Amino acid sequence: MERLDKVLSNLGYGSRKEIKNMVKKGIVKVDGKVVKDSGFSIDPEKCEIYVGEEKVAYRKFIYLMMNKPDGVVSATFDNYDETVVGLLEAEHAVFEPFPVGRLDKDTVGLLLLTNDGDLNHRLISPKWHVEKLYFARINKAVDESDIAAFESGVVLDDGYKCLPAKLQILNSKEEGSEVLVTLQEGKFHQVKRMFQSVGKEVVYLRRVAFGPLKLDETLEEGTYRELTEAELKLLKKEAGLEDQ
Repeated sequence: MERLDKVLSNLGYGSRKEIKNMVKKGIVKVDGKVVKDSGFSIDPEKCEIYVGEEKVAYRKFIYLMMNKPDGVVSATFDNYDETVVGLLEAEHAVFEPFPVGRLDKDTVGLLLLTNDGDLNHRLISPKWHVEKLYFARINKAVDESDIAAFESGVVLDDGYKCLPAKLQILNSKEEGSEVLVTLQEGKFHQVKRMFQSVGKEVVYLRRVAFGPLKLDETLEEGTYRELTEAELKLLKKEAGLEDQ
């Protein structure tokens, strides 16, 4: 059970104070009856709610795909930098979604945001082996020895041995290379630190896929959209939550 004013506020119908005034005016109905108390307890998944002539479409969770821009941090709050949550419109921000994992401040590309804690946990846990695909530009030539190192598990600067990763060379020249990297985990600065461990530097990094979802190329950097039902179904299946 939840308070009526909290439910309506989370769905973007106004602040608690504004909703209290709406209720006082008698324009909010629950199961066909006018409600006079904004703190009235309801089951939003079972109750039929109307605000004026508009039927309230209740949903508990929100699922977003963002094309994260450079210079924005993957966090809900930061003292110094703009956050990905700060890019959301009010109608989505009220759900208080949080990033699924993180992308470095200067890394761009596919970032998922949701307030579904169970799905978030499954997607970032190495136990569920959800793959993340990155496109990267490297400052030097990349060769078969690097592919082998990634496959066997690169040891990072702090001694941590990464899970096996797939490295695909798109093109390789002495002045620089373009590659695809597939990971099943997401340690801090992992792709950059993996290349540092083999004596190379990442000069550009973009996540292009997360599990079964590919970045929507129509999304400009800094924009986002809600996942489609089909995309959400694929994502939940990947995380072992297809029955929820």
